[in-house]
Amino acid sequence: MYEDDCIKSPGDYYFVCDNEGPWAIILEALAAIGIVVTILLLLAYLFLMRRVQDCSQWNVLPTQFLFLLGVLGLFCLAFAFIVQFNQQTAPVRFFLFGVLFALCFSCLLAHASNLVKLVRGRVSFCWTTILCIAIGASLLQTIIAIEYVTLMMTRCNMFMHLSPYQLNVDFVVLLVYVLFLMALTFFISKASFCGPCENWKRHGRLIFITVLVSIIIWAVWISMLMRGNPQLQRQPQWDDPVICIGLVTNAWVFLLLYIIPELCILYRSSKQECPVQSNACSIPTYQRSFRAETQELSRARDSDGAEEDVALTAYGTPLHLQNVDSTQEYVIPRAKPGTLQDAGL
Repeated sequence: MYEDDCIKSPGDYYFVCDNEGPWAIILEALAAIGIVVTILLLLAYLFLMRRVQDCSQWNVLPTQFLFLLGVLGLFCLAFAFIVQFNQQTAPVRFFLFGVLFALCFSCLLAHASNLVKLVRGRVSFCWTTILCIAIGASLLQTIIAIEYVTLMMTRCNMFMHLSPYQLNVDFVVLLVYVLFLMALTFFISKASFCGPCENWKRHGRLIFITVLVSIIIWAVWISMLMRGNPQLQRQPQWDDPVICIGLVTNAWVFLLLYIIPELCILYRSSKQECPVQSNACSIPTYQRSFRAETQELSRARDSDGAEEDVALTAYGTPLHLQNVDSTQEYVIPRAKPGTLQDAGL
């Protein structure tokens, strides 16, 4: 009955039951599965937060939890593109699309910035600093989206009076800051490959691959939206499918290439009783030799507690100089004349 009504009188929910073009049914199924999987991953992160003992790994967990909330919002936003463009869905699309993607890429940026320190053997940022970096980096996109949507809504809902091409131009221009975050995250994640700590580089590789695939997805759907659809004379019929496909695909990329591998690493770490030693950065050789030499010098002490003066020869061999007792008299032997004659002097 509902399907017949949709066919006889196409409305805002026509694509939900369109059998001739089932793109909406496929995408809403993928989005619904993504919502369920994301909720399960959120519960898994809550469970692992109490079991991870390595502080360097735990500090990024709140940011990854916020990242998962952003991915959950992306899957929910897909339904706003399945429903036809109207006065209710237009502000939701223009506001949440950029804000949610900015939040996700800001979380990746914060994680990559922390990895740049860890691969060089430095101390990790605290969890509040990483979380503030993620929220602060996404705040500008939120301000831009609020100003644009407010401006369009106060002018008699200008969304419904613009041409499809102009709406697409505004939509892409509104995402310029998100593109900047993607590029910045890409280069910072690449910088995390440089450092002596090999174990932290695998996290940087996950972020690098995730952002690289996301850049490819965005380049494809923006090209189709701005050039492909007008040249194929499929505008505005293909506009919503193109954006929705890019949205759902990128959300699944976030889960499959970043979150699930990170969750596997955390699960292996949480199974150990003590903090994970594999993630600790090994001390370089010259630092180990310097520490061993320092320890050897520190052991050079008398049994009574009096310190010895230790001098290093040119060959690095310690030369021990005994302390002289000032209360004891020392006699310097003098040479006898007979001794000098016997020596031929």
